[in-house]
Amino acid sequence: MGKKISIALAGLGSRGKDAYAQAAKEFPEKMEIVAIADIDPAKVKEVAEEFHIPQERCFASAEELIAQEKLADVMFITTQDRQHVGQAIPALKKGYHLLLEKPISPDLEECRELVRVAKECDRLVIICHVLRYAPIYSKLKEVIDSGVAGDIVSVMSIENVGYWHQAHSFVRGNWRNSNTTSPMILQKCCHDMDLLLWLTGKTCESVSSFGDTYLFKPQCAPEGAALRCLDGCKAKDHCPFDAEKIYLKDPKIGVENGYTQWPVNVLTLHPTVESVTQAIQNGPYGRCVYHCDNNVVDHQVVNLKMTDGSTISHTMCAFTATGSRYAKFMGTMGEIIADMTANTIQITPFGKDTETIDINQIASDFFGHGGGDKRMVEDFIDMLLLGNGPSGHTTTVEQSVESHFCAFAAEESRLHNGSVVELDKFRK
Repeated sequence: MGKKISIALAGLGSRGKDAYAQAAKEFPEKMEIVAIADIDPAKVKEVAEEFHIPQERCFASAEELIAQEKLADVMFITTQDRQHVGQAIPALKKGYHLLLEKPISPDLEECRELVRVAKECDRLVIICHVLRYAPIYSKLKEVIDSGVAGDIVSVMSIENVGYWHQAHSFVRGNWRNSNTTSPMILQKCCHDMDLLLWLTGKTCESVSSFGDTYLFKPQCAPEGAALRCLDGCKAKDHCPFDAEKIYLKDPKIGVENGYTQWPVNVLTLHPTVESVTQAIQNGPYGRCVYHCDNNVVDHQVVNLKMTDGSTISHTMCAFTATGSRYAKFMGTMGEIIADMTANTIQITPFGKDTETIDINQIASDFFGHGGGDKRMVEDFIDMLLLGNGPSGHTTTVEQSVESHFCAFAAEESRLHNGSVVELDKFRK
């Protein structure tokens, strides 16, 4: 292949460094990282060495990178939620196409502004709704569109956040407080809102929602709980959220068992027993989950009424053993069940036997949101290389804002005791 797509990577956190940047190794004939930026000099140094980035193409912030003359075809913006649009708009005006981490912004006007500027600059902006690209959902879309279940009348969907994931990201971690990041239903579930709209091919008319922080607050702290897990906590033995249990001793993700990827690599760049222990002792991830500055919900239910009269119910809950998604699509001619944990799709036409599609038999490599991460990057790069329009999976910025409108409406409803919120107020 001739020309490669050049990439400037702004933000070297878990999504930028460990997910999307790795696609450059998967598809070296299609893309190349040529410039990087992050506020952490250690990450900049390491990624520069990994991808052979010269010093003059390494920057101390996304803003410093964007201030340069245009250095690449595309910019990946994988910074924090409230930084996205403030960085995306000047990057668009410099001429970059954008791969932009979700959510676009917790601010409605910023979302609208990004759509306007992208159109004005005639640049492609793809939001990282990666689940569309996961093999299970690609196949599920195909099954639903085949009409085997008839018209979809009702959907029951659940996102199992997982007890330790909630503690890691939404109690102790970067997305714990909506005043500095985003509401939980936007940050975590704009994925789901986008996915459900895309799978059903429907448009949302109105939303109602309930949810709250049930457990992770001071009044729920067990007797003897310390402010930090390693500060002689007397509740430690019976607490599943204990940082030592999660980051050091857990059979699957504990560094004592040889694991060094996410989430332990968020605590320290090179996880070892010693470095993770030190991070728990001194950093935010060693705080008691009942004594953090979190305010995002740990459970929420969202009811969506579609313009054709059909309905969707989505539940997000922290109190699950594992993190995964499950959905049941109920149609006029049958039902379809998608189970991301089992990686299966069950199809039962009314009056007929159930057919089970095992996604493990028709695809491989499910790392990163069920295999969606790198497939999304490749789809985006192929659009630019081949000059094609959006594929059947692509979520353009115009489509992505619909998922955000659903999330904005859900949060407004939740804050007003479940009152019904019409989506047209956000579209105007």
